[in-house]
Amino acid sequence: MPSSEPTIPTHGGAVLPEVTVETYNAELRDADGFLGDRASNRAFRSILQDWRERVRQVGEDPIGAEEPDTPVGKRKLDKLLMNGDPEAAGLVHSAVEEFAGELATVCRRLLRLKAWRKVDAIVIGGGFRASRIGEIAIGRALALLKADGRAIELRPIRHHPDEAGLIGCAHLAPTWVFSGHDSIIGVDIGGTNFRAGVVALGKERADRLRDAKVRVSELWRHGDDAPSRDEALDRLTGMLNELIRTAAKKGWRLAPFIGIGCPGLIASDGSIDRGGQNLPGDWESAEFNLPERIRAAIPEIDGHDTMVMLHNDAVVQGLSEAPWMQEANHWGALTIGTGLGNACFQTRQR
Repeated sequence: MPSSEPTIPTHGGAVLPEVTVETYNAELRDADGFLGDRASNRAFRSILQDWRERVRQVGEDPIGAEEPDTPVGKRKLDKLLMNGDPEAAGLVHSAVEEFAGELATVCRRLLRLKAWRKVDAIVIGGGFRASRIGEIAIGRALALLKADGRAIELRPIRHHPDEAGLIGCAHLAPTWVFSGHDSIIGVDIGGTNFRAGVVALGKERADRLRDAKVRVSELWRHGDDAPSRDEALDRLTGMLNELIRTAAKKGWRLAPFIGIGCPGLIASDGSIDRGGQNLPGDWESAEFNLPERIRAAIPEIDGHDTMVMLHNDAVVQGLSEAPWMQEANHWGALTIGTGLGNACFQTRQR
């Protein structure tokens, strides 16, 4: 029976207002290393490049013979798959098919874990989901799992991944934070991008998080700049201060709360035990604490002490789907981005 006990906010906490986080950041391994690496955005790119190279051994690359090693954007791949030359579309489809097989393999391994055995629905987010090729890969992986006889639901997270990682931050906050406020600040830290935004809560008290939406957001591709950790943190706090100023100008009632989703295993004190290797600099250092640094830089919001809550990014993206998972007792979330994130939840009684 899901717990109905009150929540006490802690970084990386298991008991949240709507769900209990049963596990996250599961590190599956096989003979070649981490199994999740086989179903990431990088993995798809590698699979696609391998197909292009094989085709070039006997003819021209139908995707682009002039620049055979140049990465192809998701939008172009979507167009090729849906309306492109049959050979180009077939090549993209082959890569999607192979990737879907890897995704299904990861799902099978996760579902063998004790915490995942009761899961009957998995929602999938991350940047790869925000494309037609990503949606088709999810659908094909679902077909493979059902062909195994597994009664499982696999579907894309309903919010655009750029917004899901921010909206999910509102689900980290204890309900008392929302009293007298209509918005919070959410932060989505990834291996390539930092995104921060103001998340508007719904007007109806009973469905405030179901109707949450992003009012305004800022994006920084730190992967293009190769900053140090302190430079990255300065850039992030600058983004947050700009959002606070925007909220004040617009008359939004901003709660003194900043929710953050970040890769890795999050300790209760806000430090990152492991999994932050794709972030700029050493975020796993014992001397570095992200929530403390943010709170020191932004001690108050609208005259109230700032509360900063940090959790794993896959957990946060999954939380954005929580209002629509009330009938699912056990469910999971995957995020296909620079890496593959995972989280498993049990719905709590209201």
